[in-house]
Amino acid sequence: MILTEPPAILPTRNAGYYTVLGLHKEPFSTSPDPAFFYESREHRAALTRVLIELRLRRGLSLILGDVGTGKTTLSRKLFQLLRERQDTLFHMILDPAYETEELALTALVRAFKIRLETAAPSVLDYREAIKAFLFQQGVQEGKTVVLLIDEAQQLNTLSLEILRGLLNYETNEYKLLQLVLVAQLELLPRVREIRNFLDRVSLKYVLNPLDEPETRELIEFRLAQAGSTGSPPLFTEEAIQEIHRAAQGYPRHIARFCHHALRELVAQGKPVVDGAIVRTLMAHEIR
Repeated sequence: MILTEPPAILPTRNAGYYTVLGLHKEPFSTSPDPAFFYESREHRAALTRVLIELRLRRGLSLILGDVGTGKTTLSRKLFQLLRERQDTLFHMILDPAYETEELALTALVRAFKIRLETAAPSVLDYREAIKAFLFQQGVQEGKTVVLLIDEAQQLNTLSLEILRGLLNYETNEYKLLQLVLVAQLELLPRVREIRNFLDRVSLKYVLNPLDEPETRELIEFRLAQAGSTGSPPLFTEEAIQEIHRAAQGYPRHIARFCHHALRELVAQGKPVVDGAIVRTLMAHEIR
């Protein structure tokens, strides 16, 4: 759809700018929707390696990256891939900031959906219940129990020690808990300080920003997922170059800049996002 003049009807509160562009969904939301997960080389490699570790039941995997590299969206994609498997139990914790051992263990019990026999459980009760759950599911029923913790840089030393203890549960062939920590890079030096935790790391993968061709592919992919046919294009080559330069290859920043650019496109009634629109947006960007 080409806009040659400002639209006669601006998008309503419930419609959004994307309907004016002929799209059926917002293409550049920063929410971690797996349907809009662009598999760059980095993300594909991370997913493949994690899935191998889970299949072999090796124990502990670390996925690290700066803010905005797509870690959370990757974790949702992993959930999407595993949730339908009958031989896998997938659990996720999104906010792992626990001040006490009891709070950390309570969160694990809730994540695993474990029913406790006592109304006022002690720390020992929590530990025994989790241990029984892992042996029941992992040994007697032969299931792969996966726990993914997003924003794992929030874990304190006490919580890391609790997780280390859970990784001790194993058979002669495999770990009973498959733990995936998705975190900012600041977690790594803290993990290195706990040597007996570091020794249990089976996979460490660091997500890097996208290069310019991947930035272009991400933009085209997300537009296509939202209903764009790609003809005519909504972004010029110069605009994509400017977005890549401004976002430095970080997927979240790319999405934010593209969102603002399309909103400005509709507001100005122009046919395509060009370099001038992006540069104007960058000049007003809050640093």
